[in-house]
Amino acid sequence: MTSPAVTIFITGTLRLWTGAGGKWHFITIPEEQSRALRGESLAARRGFGSVKVEATIGDITWRTSVFPHRSGGYILPVKASVRRDAGIAAGNDVPVTLKLVQRPL
Repeated sequence: MTSPAVTIFITGTLRLWTGAGGKWHFITIPEEQSRALRGESLAARRGFGSVKVEATIGDITWRTSVFPHRSGGYILPVKASVRRDAGIAAGNDVPVTLKLVQRPL
C-alpha cells in the first residue's frame, strides 16, 4: 500500500542569487509548508538532503529537486526554460505546486 502523494501549494518570490559559480533563480519554500514534505521524504532523501519533486508553475510542470535551506524550509531552483515559458522573472511572486516524487517500493 502506498501513501498519498504529498502536495504543497505556495506563492513565493522568485529570487536571483549570484555567486562565483554563476547565477541561480530560486523560490524559498517556507519551513511551515516544508514540514509535510520533510516528514514524508525521510527515506527518499538524496545528496545534500535534496528531495525529488514534481513542480508546477502555471502550465509548466517539471521534475527537479528541492534543497534544504538554513531557514528550515527548502529552496526550489527554477531553470531558465521554465522562467521563459512561464513568463516569470526575479522579483515576481509565483504560485507553485510541489508534489513529492515517491520512490517505487
